[in-house]
Amino acid sequence: MIDLIEKYNTEIDAYQITDLVELEQFRLYYLSKKGILSDLFQQFKYIDPVNKKIIGSRLNQLKEKVNGKFEYYKSRLTRAEKPFTGDLTLPAEPFISGSRHPVSLIRKEIITAFSKIGFTVAEGPEVEDDWHVFSGLNFPLEHPARDMQDTFFIERNPDIVLRTHTSSVQVRVMESQKPPIRKIFPGRVFRNEAISARAHCIFHQIEGLFIDKCVSFADLKQTLMFFAREMFGDKAQIRLRPSFFPFTEPSAEVDVSCTICEGSGCNVCKYTGYLEILGCGMVDPNVLEASSIDSAVYTGFAFGMGLERIAMLKYQVNDLRHYFENDIRFISQFKSAY
Repeated sequence: MIDLIEKYNTEIDAYQITDLVELEQFRLYYLSKKGILSDLFQQFKYIDPVNKKIIGSRLNQLKEKVNGKFEYYKSRLTRAEKPFTGDLTLPAEPFISGSRHPVSLIRKEIITAFSKIGFTVAEGPEVEDDWHVFSGLNFPLEHPARDMQDTFFIERNPDIVLRTHTSSVQVRVMESQKPPIRKIFPGRVFRNEAISARAHCIFHQIEGLFIDKCVSFADLKQTLMFFAREMFGDKAQIRLRPSFFPFTEPSAEVDVSCTICEGSGCNVCKYTGYLEILGCGMVDPNVLEASSIDSAVYTGFAFGMGLERIAMLKYQVNDLRHYFENDIRFISQFKSAY
């Protein structure tokens, strides 16, 4: 029987298969119920037990060879029968791109918007001194923002704090650069606040500063109108409400028409049709003089906004804590060309 097995081994090696018809003939001849392998296994039952181990091993090797050849040509010829419609330039493995954080997307979008009207980016340290965070911005010594409930102070040196706003970079720019100044200041800030759906001890801001001769409140309003329409669409409207900030006078809070109800009123905007997005005002003359800029010659405006707040409005996210939890299910929803 070993000679018979060797004969079929040689025969199988020489068997030519060029199409599915020949493949089926091969299967019927060797693998069907009435095929060669079935016949050999029937004969194997009557082999002398002394020779069964050797012959059984050879018979199994023959079976593996037949099955291997059949599966190889089946796969190859089946693919050949189907026209390939894929893209040969694609990588062999699927490439899944990552997502950018929504705060990073908003930061880039805001910088791009203001760069269209001449603003450039400036950055500064997150650990600052009292002068750049408070005193240089006209904060009186008794101002509540200096209290421990709002500011993180460095224990060994009470004059050193984690900046509470990126306005500290405004002071650094005014000290080192003469007007005209047209800058925006993105960065991370820190305030000693309880963490909730609408507040966090860490968040991100972008502030802006424009100082030159004859800068007016009308210039500020037109700048903010341009920004609102760049961010929220051509139909966006803004309104300004009187407010107070130590470093600007006059000061205002800026609201934008609600992107959800388009100004008609809904529960998100509390049926007012508007949502608050930033604070602004004309730079106080005391702030200019503190940085050796002549307030009789130059005027300017400043504004500031929270990036998480803008992202909440643009992406309709109702809980600010999502931005800091690094949940991949949340972050993967945001895609961008940036």
